[in-house]
Amino acid sequence: MQPSTRTVNVGIIGLGTVGGGVYRLITTHAERYRKNLGIDLRIARVCNRSEKRAHELGIDPEQFTSDWHDVVSDPSIDIVVEVIGGEHPATEIFEQSFAAGKHVVTANKALLGRHMEKLAAAARAAGVQLRCEASCGGGIPIVNTLERDLSGNEVITVAGIVNGTTNYILSRMAEEGLGYEEVLADAQRLGYAEADPTADVDGLDAASKIAILSSIGFATRITTDDVYAQGIRAISAQDIEVARKLGYAIKMLAIGRRTDSGIDVRVHPAMIPASHPLAGVSGAMNAVYVVGDAVGETMFYGAGAGAFPTASAVVGDVLALAEPLSVGTNPLPEPEPFKRELAIRDIRDLSTRYYVRIVPGDTGDAQARAEEVLTEHGIATEQVMELEDGSFALITGAVCEGAMTNALAEMARGEGAVREVANAIRIEDMAAWTKGIEAN
Repeated sequence: MQPSTRTVNVGIIGLGTVGGGVYRLITTHAERYRKNLGIDLRIARVCNRSEKRAHELGIDPEQFTSDWHDVVSDPSIDIVVEVIGGEHPATEIFEQSFAAGKHVVTANKALLGRHMEKLAAAARAAGVQLRCEASCGGGIPIVNTLERDLSGNEVITVAGIVNGTTNYILSRMAEEGLGYEEVLADAQRLGYAEADPTADVDGLDAASKIAILSSIGFATRITTDDVYAQGIRAISAQDIEVARKLGYAIKMLAIGRRTDSGIDVRVHPAMIPASHPLAGVSGAMNAVYVVGDAVGETMFYGAGAGAFPTASAVVGDVLALAEPLSVGTNPLPEPEPFKRELAIRDIRDLSTRYYVRIVPGDTGDAQARAEEVLTEHGIATEQVMELEDGSFALITGAVCEGAMTNALAEMARGEGAVREVANAIRIEDMAAWTKGIEAN
C-alpha cells in the first residue's frame, strides 16, 4: 500500500436511495479508506433536486447544489457518481463529465443497456473510464468478475435471477399459495415494487442487465432491444403448485448463452429443477450463474438492490479509480467498446420443453383437441395432468419456439373444445448451459 499523495474528490449527482447510501458509506468509512487503502477520498459536491434530502443526510450547505452542471464543471472533482437513472439528463452528465476529463461511476442499467457502445467510446476518446458495477445485480460483484477475474475463460452462459421484485413476488406466491395481484400489492406497500411495476414485472429491468452482462461475457455488443422479454403477470398460484408437483420451481430468468448460431439472450419465467441452486434463491435476493469453459459452473449470490448493497458496488468502483489517482497516476482509459461480433439468435429458433395449462370449453374433448393441434405442429406430448378446477396441463417434448408459438395461437382462438390457453411456460434446458466445459 502506497501512502496517498493527494485527495481524490468525488461529486455525487442524485441523493435517492442509492445516492444517499453512497454518501453515507463514504463518509462513514473515509478514515478506514485512508488507513487501510492509503486513499484519501472526499465528497466535494452533491447534487439533488431537493435540498431537504441533503439536510436529512447532514450534508454541508456549501457542498450542496441543485444544478448538476455545478458538479460536472467543478475543476477539483475527479470522479462523478451518477445515480439519478433514466436517459436524460444522465446522457448529458456522462458526456460533459468525459469532456471535462472526469471519470464516471454509475448504476444506470437502463441507459447503459441501450447506449453503452456510444458512451464507452466517448469515455475512451477523453482518456477516462466509465464504470458500472452497480448496474447489474446490486451489491453482487459480477461486472468486475466477468471483465477481469474470469477473462481467461470463454464464457458459455451468463444467466440468473437479476430482478429482486419479481423474485420476491414469485417466492411469496410459492411459499404462501397467494395470487400474483395480491403479492404485487403487498410488494408495493413494502417498497419492493414501484407504484408502476412495469419495468420489473414485464422483464424490462432484467433485459437491460442481461444485455450488459452478455456484452461483457461474450465480448460482443448486445443491447436491451436485442433481448426477448416476457414478464410474470400470467403466472398463477396454480402454475406454481403444478410445477412443484413436477419437481420444478418457477423463476424469472435472464439468460445469455453462447450457441453455434449466435448468442441466445432472453428474459422470461421458466420452470427449473427444484434441485438447482437458482431454485433456492428466494425473496428479493439475486444470483448470477456464470459458466466458463475452464472454471466450469460458478454462482454469485447477494442483495440485488437497496441503499447499501448497491452503494457498496458504486463505492468499489470509486475506490478502484481513486487508487491510482491518489498517488498521482491516471487510470487507464476505457477499453475499446465491443462491436457486434456475434449474431443474436432469433427466439423462434429456441428449442425447449413446455408446460401448457388449458381450460376446456363447453363441448368436445379438449385434451384430444389440444394434442391434435400439437401433433399437427410436430410437437410431442410427454405428460398430461388433470387439475382440480377442471383444467389440465400438458408437458411437451423439446420443440422449436416458432412451432410452439403457432400451435398456441391456434389453440388460443377459443374455438370448440378448448376455451383458453391459460398459460404456457418454458421448461429450461439447464444441461445446455454447461455444454462446452473443458474436462479436468
